[in-house]
Amino acid sequence: MHHPVSARTIRHRLHQSGLSARCPLLRLPLTQNHRRLRRMWTAEWNEIVFTDESRFCLQHHDGRIRVWRHRGERMLNSCIMHRPTGPAPGIMVWGGIGYHSRTPLVRVAGTLNSQRYISEALEPVALPYFQGLPTAIFQQDNARTHVARIVQGFFVNRQIELLPWPARSPDLLPIENMWSMVAERLTQITSQAATPDQLWQRVEAAWSAVPQEHIQSLFESMPRPVAVFALLPSVAALIASNVFKREEDKAR
Repeated sequence: MHHPVSARTIRHRLHQSGLSARCPLLRLPLTQNHRRLRRMWTAEWNEIVFTDESRFCLQHHDGRIRVWRHRGERMLNSCIMHRPTGPAPGIMVWGGIGYHSRTPLVRVAGTLNSQRYISEALEPVALPYFQGLPTAIFQQDNARTHVARIVQGFFVNRQIELLPWPARSPDLLPIENMWSMVAERLTQITSQAATPDQLWQRVEAAWSAVPQEHIQSLFESMPRPVAVFALLPSVAALIASNVFKREEDKAR
């Protein structure tokens, strides 16, 4: 004979067994081919410069803000949080991290197209940064701006090696954790930025203030490379070329 059990009783029993309700981890869906490419993707992490864009908003609401009110007071002005009707005001930035250093941060105004990507990030910032490194491989995701023909031509003409990037793999990017560390430093400032210019100053300062040791720990926490190059021969060529260069330099 079955007896009805309330949801409250079920939750109580689950808590007693040590379980807790948590938000599920959100990830992009991966096909079998995506998983196969990720397993076969490899590189020497400390030779890679990981780059990406990120957006920071003037007002950030993570859904955890609560108001204490009585029943029927939901529509009181003191219990309402107003939000912008259009895109949240803020700034977009571009940056890159390497094992031993990082690029200057670039503020991106408006929409970043392929031409502006070259003229505002790659040409004035990424290129001088790479010229100061003995060996380096450039990483970027597969956003349309990044894979445009004019951008690919820029890397070819400047002889900058590109790391082939598996689709739907933002979770492999250590720079995503860098953005989180920058955001965490912003939350430690009690007063919110009043203008985009003030927000930019704070983001730029937070980017520079993250210790390089923290960035190195991100690289060191990445999964160990898997030495399978069947589907990504270009990556194998990059690594082999860099190893050969190092051995050649030692011989000299």
